[in-house]
Amino acid sequence: MKYLVIGAGPAGVVAAETLRKLDRTSEITILGDEPEPPYSRMAIPYLLIDHIDEQGTYLRKDDGYFASRNINVVIGRAASLDAGAKTVKTDGGDVLPYDKVLVATGARPIKPPVEGIGHEKVTACWTLEDARRISAGIRKGAPVVLIGAGFIGCIILEALVSAGADLTVIEMGNRMVPRMLDEKCGSMLEKWCRDKGVAVLTSTTVSGIESSGEHVTVKTGDGKSIDAELVISAAGVKPNADFLEGSGVRLVDGGVEVDNYLQSSEPDIFAAGDVACSKDFSTGDFGIQAIQPTAVDHARIAAHNMVNHCSVEHRGSINMNVLDTMGLVSASYGLWQGVEGGESSELLDEDNYRYIRLQFDGDQLVGANTLGMTQHIGVLRGLIQGRFHLGEWKDRLLQNPLQVMEAYLAVTQGA
Repeated sequence: MKYLVIGAGPAGVVAAETLRKLDRTSEITILGDEPEPPYSRMAIPYLLIDHIDEQGTYLRKDDGYFASRNINVVIGRAASLDAGAKTVKTDGGDVLPYDKVLVATGARPIKPPVEGIGHEKVTACWTLEDARRISAGIRKGAPVVLIGAGFIGCIILEALVSAGADLTVIEMGNRMVPRMLDEKCGSMLEKWCRDKGVAVLTSTTVSGIESSGEHVTVKTGDGKSIDAELVISAAGVKPNADFLEGSGVRLVDGGVEVDNYLQSSEPDIFAAGDVACSKDFSTGDFGIQAIQPTAVDHARIAAHNMVNHCSVEHRGSINMNVLDTMGLVSASYGLWQGVEGGESSELLDEDNYRYIRLQFDGDQLVGANTLGMTQHIGVLRGLIQGRFHLGEWKDRLLQNPLQVMEAYLAVTQGA
């Protein structure tokens, strides 16, 4: 049996490891499109502030780790897949045969349709090569513009501030992290960043980027001009699935359509991570959920199903994000925006940057937003994922959402 894993990120590495645990003798190959050993993009901000070196970003740090497990790591970008011939062709012309293949190609940064976005002083922050460019372009006090205040943008934000950049953040939404935080929560995070010396422009678009001597000038839709030595674009990502066009594999929302076993429309082709259009735990709908815990969850399940003929069902991943922005932790869980006809409760302490909002569907907790509160992270996830009927505890939480621990103990242990 030949297993091919396309993608060397967390999903690809965990899938290959799981395949090896389940099948000690078959051939396993990881195809990665970067020259470095498999690494974590989530570690790049720590690299930018010198908390780790490049080796510290590697997913597995032991020399010879993959070779010792008889896992081949090949460098090359998948250019096409032939489902009939069961081969993958790389951009270098190599042809890799497979019996079963996992598409774990992740995502890539979106380039916003802005004139000048291709300027040499504009970069993403997605790869180790990007990190090298940013490190070389930042000096203490250097004016830097960050386009996008989503999840990825806010992770980069802290590293830029720690590196001493004079930072301006431009976000087209009316608040920071609009796909994760509600308006109160996102607005409080914006105030926190401004109090830390970051200029934040929400409800603002970028209309163009122009050369200005050794700097560039970022033009906004409302007429502002901002000079910068470096511009970092963090305007979102899209799945890396273009190479599958014409292969017969069905694509949806830009990613690979999969079933409850993470199998694609073509037999023996599976998908995991940011490229997989998979089931959402809270809604039952299928969509892209580009977060690392989901990628790792997918990887284990897909690997089991590649070896054991679709024996493990994926019941859906809970959409959960936890973000630390210069010491202020925000989080979202499940259906954090609420459901039609549902009830909600909240507590707000703006002066101390503390916020919690719970969302209910009947007497079940289905979503939450928190800010400045870390003690309830596991409990909130447990209540949502357990789909517990809260009974009288729902009314208590409507009065005081801070009683989530007591509610959890009551419904799980009868306390």
